[in-house]
Amino acid sequence: MTDTTTDRAARSDAPTAEVLDHWIDGAPAAGASDRTGPVYDPARGVVQREVRYATADDVDAAVQAAARAFLMWRDVSIAKRQQVMFRFRELLASRAPELAAILTSEHGKVTGDALGEIQRGLEVVELACGLPEYTKGEYSENASSGIDVYTVRQPLGVVGIISPFNFPAMVPLWFFPLAIATGNTVVLKPSEKDPSASVWLARLLQEAGLPDGVFNVVHGDKVAVDALLDHPTVRAISFVGSTPIAKYIYEHGTAAGKRVQALGGAKNHMLVLPDADLDLAADAAVNAGFGSSGERCMAISVVLAVDTVADAFVDKVRERMSKLTVGDGTRGTDMGPLITREHRDKVAGYVDTARTDGADVVVDGREHPIDGADDGFWMGPTLVDRVPVSSAVYRDEIFGPVLSVVRVEGYEDGLRIINESRYGNGTAIFTNDGGAARRFQREVTVGMVGINVPIPVPVGYHSFGGWKDSLFGHAKAYGPRGFDFYTQEKAITSRWLDPSHGGINLGFPQHE
Repeated sequence: MTDTTTDRAARSDAPTAEVLDHWIDGAPAAGASDRTGPVYDPARGVVQREVRYATADDVDAAVQAAARAFLMWRDVSIAKRQQVMFRFRELLASRAPELAAILTSEHGKVTGDALGEIQRGLEVVELACGLPEYTKGEYSENASSGIDVYTVRQPLGVVGIISPFNFPAMVPLWFFPLAIATGNTVVLKPSEKDPSASVWLARLLQEAGLPDGVFNVVHGDKVAVDALLDHPTVRAISFVGSTPIAKYIYEHGTAAGKRVQALGGAKNHMLVLPDADLDLAADAAVNAGFGSSGERCMAISVVLAVDTVADAFVDKVRERMSKLTVGDGTRGTDMGPLITREHRDKVAGYVDTARTDGADVVVDGREHPIDGADDGFWMGPTLVDRVPVSSAVYRDEIFGPVLSVVRVEGYEDGLRIINESRYGNGTAIFTNDGGAARRFQREVTVGMVGINVPIPVPVGYHSFGGWKDSLFGHAKAYGPRGFDFYTQEKAITSRWLDPSHGGINLGFPQHE
C-alpha cells in the first residue's frame, strides 16, 4: 500500500503509455483522479502502461453501482446464478493462455506458473458452481406442536476484495466466485503493480452473462483501500497480503462493523528427518522455494535439516539449483524476474545480511546467468546454509528466491523452532515414519500442514488459512468457510393455523 504514484508528465515514457481504467457498472471508467502509477514489464524493466488511482469518490461510484445491482442480483434464482458460474468456468478454462500471457507480462512469472495459478483459481469457480449444496438451509418439522423451525442463508450485500500482486488472478478467484454465486455484489481493488488481469476477468464475467454492476474494479493505493474500509455500504472485506497490512485491514474493517477475511504473511518451514527420501525432499525444496521466484505466501523459505543428513541434503539442493534457468517467462525458463526493481534490491540485500550474520552462502543468486534483458528485475535462486535463527534472513518474510537451511538436532528441535515462529501459515515434514508424521500434524501450531508435500495449499473444497500472525480473526478463504463468510444465516420459527380444526391452532396440550 505504499504510494508509488507519480505525475505522468514527469516520466519520459508516460505520454505514449496506455492507461488502464477502472471497471464500474459494466464499462471502463476513468474516474476523477489525475493520479496514475506505472505498470512495469519486470522482464524488461520498462513501463508498459499506466493505471489510474481511484479517489474516494471513484470508490463510492463503484460501491453505489454494486449496491444498485445487489437489489436485483440477490433475487436472481440459484439456478440462474449457477448458470453464470458454469459459463464463466468454461470461458476461463478455454481462454487460460490469454490470461496467463497477461500474468507473465505484468508479474513476470513463467508461463507454467501462470497457468498453474489460473488452474487453482478455477477450482474455486467450480466450487461456486455447487452453491446449491453449500447454501441450503436446515429444517426441523414440529419442533413444538404445530411449529416448524428452519434456517436460510442470505447474501450480505456489497463486499470488497483487496488482492496482492503475487497472484493477480488466483487470489481474486478465491473470493469473488463465491461472493457472486451467493448473491452478493463485488468491488475488487487489485494490486496496482499488475492490475490488468482484474479488468480482463471483469470482461469475461460480463461475457458469461453477469449483469452490469455485480462485479466492479477500482485501481489504486491506500486511498482506495481506506475508502473501501470506511464505506458504510460495504459489508465485508476479503484481503490477502503482508502481515502488517492484514492486521491494519482487520482492525480498521472490524472497527467499522464489517466482516473481514485478513490473510497475512508467512515464513514456512520444512522439516527433513533422517529417514526422509532426500531426493524427494530436495526436489520439493527447490520447487517450493523457487517457484514463482519465491513470491508466494506458501513458498518454503526455511528448511530445518537434521544434522546427520544436512550435508547430503544441501548438496542435492545445490546440484538441482544449478540446472534452473532464469529469464523471460515467455522463453520456457524456470524462474522469471521479481515484481519491481526495489523489491529485487531488497531481496538481494539479504545475501549480504546472511554473510554478516555468519551464515554460509552456498549459492548467490545475484551471480546466476540470465536469459533476458539486462534491465529486468532479476534475482536467481539463492541457498544459504547454517542460518542463525536470530538473523533477519530467518525472521523476515523475504518474499523472494532465498532458501535458508537451519540445522537442527532432531524432531523436537525442529518442532520447537516452527512453533516459536510468529507465523503459522504452512509447514511440511519429510519422513517415512508414519508415527512421526502423525505426531507432527497434531503438535505443530500451523494452519496448513504437508506430509511429504511441500506446499500444502488445500484443494478448492477445503478452506485456506493459517494461524498466528498469518491470519487475523478466524475467517478462512474459499471452501465451506468461504460460503459461510459471504452469507448470513436467518432462523425462522413458523406456526400456521390448522384448517382441519376450523382455523384454530390446538396448541401443545391437545397434541400431547
